[in-house]
Amino acid sequence: MDIDPRRLRVLHEVARRGGVIRAAEALHLTPSAVSQQLAQLEREVGLALIDRSQRSVSLTPAGRVLAGYAERVEEELTEARRELTRFTERLAGPVRIAAFPTVIRHVLVPAIRELAACHPKIVPVIHEVYGQPALRELRLGSVDLLITEQDMGLPTLPQPSLSTRLLYVDEYRIVLPPDLPDPPRTVADLARLPWVAGEPTQATGQALERLAGLHGFEPRKSHVISDFESALALVAAGHGVAIVPTLALLDVPAGEVRVSELREVGERRLDAVTRVGRTRSGEPDPVQAVVIRAIEEATAALESTLRVRLGPSPQE
Repeated sequence: MDIDPRRLRVLHEVARRGGVIRAAEALHLTPSAVSQQLAQLEREVGLALIDRSQRSVSLTPAGRVLAGYAERVEEELTEARRELTRFTERLAGPVRIAAFPTVIRHVLVPAIRELAACHPKIVPVIHEVYGQPALRELRLGSVDLLITEQDMGLPTLPQPSLSTRLLYVDEYRIVLPPDLPDPPRTVADLARLPWVAGEPTQATGQALERLAGLHGFEPRKSHVISDFESALALVAAGHGVAIVPTLALLDVPAGEVRVSELREVGERRLDAVTRVGRTRSGEPDPVQAVVIRAIEEATAALESTLRVRLGPSPQE
């Protein structure tokens, strides 16, 4: 019985993703090509691996057994690539990174510039995806590294099979229209103003709810916006006030919005998240480790930039 390991990978993706269409997307194949590979694999082993009696594709008991071996083959190949990297003079290969716009502009772009100079054979590939969809893609292996945000006022929950490394603590600021009369001097003064709020699943949306609950007011949400650039444009046009992280303020021309002196809003944390390798060595992927180090250096360089633009933090 000869089994083509390439077809094992197709079966592995179908098992992980729960269907042919999603597996095809992950493998950059057509659903028809995936079905053909599965049919050929069934001919190779002489057993039905896919239960086609129902509308949704599922694996037969034999298919589940073989998919388990396929997963182990993937782990062995990952271990082999990791070990072979030690024999190369230069680290090389693609690293797929999922992130959101402010991090892409102000962290990943300078990190990629540094990587190109020091490790030209490492190829970062950026996907603009975040939140639960990004976490799902990381767990499935479609991305290698995920940059996440979370309001510091919320507890950090353990993530089984994932490794989290703190990159940066990003202070929130309240931004106001530039011509707002009688700007707020305390958080209580914000209760009378309309808000350009973040989505409830976003760190800034969570920060607004936390701030309002702490000070006993119900925010009047005139707009709910997920993109900081759009939120800042609405604030600049006089449609409300907003909570934004300091990184987002690096994109705003001087004078377009007014940054409040209030500094009791809180912070968000930015983390680098990777999968915990299930390999014999247990060591992190050396290529990913180099990329994370470049990202850490880029975030460290932000401190001086923000200090010049916005002044020292309250702790300084």
